[in-house]
Amino acid sequence: MAWEVFSFIGTVAFAISGALIAIEEKYDIFGVYILGMVTAFGGGAVRNVLIGIPVSVLWDQNFLFIVATISISLIFFFSKNVLTHWNRWGTYFDAIGLAAFAIQGAMLAVNMNLSLFAVMVAAVLTGAGGGVIRDLLAGRRPLIFKKDIYAVWAGTAGLIVGLGLYKFDWALYVLLIVTTTMRILSYSLQWRLPQGR
Repeated sequence: MAWEVFSFIGTVAFAISGALIAIEEKYDIFGVYILGMVTAFGGGAVRNVLIGIPVSVLWDQNFLFIVATISISLIFFFSKNVLTHWNRWGTYFDAIGLAAFAIQGAMLAVNMNLSLFAVMVAAVLTGAGGGVIRDLLAGRRPLIFKKDIYAVWAGTAGLIVGLGLYKFDWALYVLLIVTTTMRILSYSLQWRLPQGR
């Protein structure tokens, strides 16, 4: 059950995030749907390739494609009210998608009995991959390469899942809230990672 919930939450959050950026960049309706879909499914597709799951599995997610389409449509047709608060809402949706997909990716890797390192990589790729593809297609520098803390939270969530530091599914929802909160706080309070000289 938790797997489906995190897949749903991540898909909605990243589809909306991609659509918002596409609208902000003045994409037409086709471009909005493409960027929304790529953001929602891109990270999972890259993860699947690296951990040996056939890419074709992506096309079996009919329900999630419908969910993404509805989410993007709502944003496209009601975007005027949302875009005035982009900096706040865009960050929120991106943080939720990062957290949900990081946990989902880690759960998949654990179920495949992969190593702890592979679990953390799967978490980062799933959580941050869609956002990286989104930003590259929108001509922006990906958040993962900026100095504010972003993918670290996905990796931390993956570490917690990989170590099995939870007994019940509700603990994973707590992890979702904590990871989302930490990402928002790191953005709002401008926490930074050390930079090279």
